[in-house]
Amino acid sequence: MKYDDRTAVINGLLDLAAFLEAHPDLPVPPYITVYYFPNQDSDAAQSAEIDQIAPVLGSDINQESASRGHYATSRMFGPIEYRAVAVLAAARARHEAESSYHGCIQPDPVPTA
Repeated sequence: MKYDDRTAVINGLLDLAAFLEAHPDLPVPPYITVYYFPNQDSDAAQSAEIDQIAPVLGSDINQESASRGHYATSRMFGPIEYRAVAVLAAARARHEAESSYHGCIQPDPVPTA
């Protein structure tokens, strides 16, 4: 991420916080997750980037996510989560295979009584 992109994201988060604070009548979700996905070519490079992020966050690798092919770490800031996730090649392939029929099958309409 370039410095200007990083600055824009941080400023956007600060602007959102100020806007929400100024508009107490506006509903907000009970929690928010900010995701970061490494932009690397290999599983090893993506995992290495997550390994570098984990100590900065003061967190471990999430073993529950690892069982689904996601190599992830996260940290909570109250109800706000910063989550860095590497979606490994096998998980991407599985998702693509599962999604390949999307829109091709039309279920029968549900009868109304």
